[in-house]
Amino acid sequence: MAEQGHRVALIVADSRGDEWNDDIQILDVGRPDGRLERIFRNSRQVFERAIEINADIYVLHDPELIPYGIRLKDIGKKVVFDSHEDVPTQILGKPYLGRIPALFLSRSFQAYEKYACRRFDGIVAATPFIREKFIKINAKTIDINNFPILDEFDHARQWSDKPFEVCYVGNITAMRGIRELVSACTLLRTPATLTLAGAFETSALAAEVSIHAGWRRVKALGHLGRSGVRDVMANSMAGLVTLHPQKNYLDALPVKMFEYMAAGVPVIASNFPLWRDIVESNACGLCVDPLDPSSISEAIDFLITHPHEASQMGSNGRRAAMEKYNWGRESKKLLDFYEDL
Repeated sequence: MAEQGHRVALIVADSRGDEWNDDIQILDVGRPDGRLERIFRNSRQVFERAIEINADIYVLHDPELIPYGIRLKDIGKKVVFDSHEDVPTQILGKPYLGRIPALFLSRSFQAYEKYACRRFDGIVAATPFIREKFIKINAKTIDINNFPILDEFDHARQWSDKPFEVCYVGNITAMRGIRELVSACTLLRTPATLTLAGAFETSALAAEVSIHAGWRRVKALGHLGRSGVRDVMANSMAGLVTLHPQKNYLDALPVKMFEYMAAGVPVIASNFPLWRDIVESNACGLCVDPLDPSSISEAIDFLITHPHEASQMGSNGRRAAMEKYNWGRESKKLLDFYEDL
């Protein structure tokens, strides 16, 4: 939007202060101290700064901002809700809530979401699955998939020059499979190592997996910037995205899978039907049982010991990213959406 000459401002809560970045104004309301403060105090502060901007269009990226979207509509503003996930389904996947409270919260939020989103001027969905849900509520719904910007990924490294490394890039959590990945490292028959590029969900989880026998095969780099991620992928013979079969993951389109493809790296992905269809139809990797470390280790060993097949899978993924799974196609859809609005 900024590249097309529109004035764009982001209201955030990161305690890094107000700033300008690539012609985009960033306004900071301060990092919240816990989830409740984020939902109540920070959301109100975001709304107050939003009013100060006096924009033509407001885009909400968090469900807790929906009530303030209604208030913006009441004063005559155009409002778009950008739905990153199916929140009612996500609530059902929270084991700490308990079955009955989770069901109550899920149904309550679903009813309120329908009421609010009918009033909004448009819905941007992160996946086709979420689009199909919202288009029944609001006809002005479009899916904008978070596919990679191809120029950000280096795929030029010769396969024969790569070390025996595979990588996982992203937030490191139990539900994203870190325990199984480290366990798989103990079962490897090849000298492969696992590079982690991302921050651990908790220090307790980091401490737990760091004493596992498989940790000696792991290189943990912490959170990296875009250039660091590019270098990690360029060095890797496979990229792992072995998330657990939670409801909110089954129909998601994992950003990192498409980034691996853009980097020309074979994918080792969870064997969810949607993911398997993408990986197998493009012949760009292998699908595994994400809960079975032996299944993961076998896939890693195969790609390490079959460099020709691995290289071909990487090339296939890169070609698919260039043809279908790239930001260039999605950005045009987004610009057309806002121009029409």
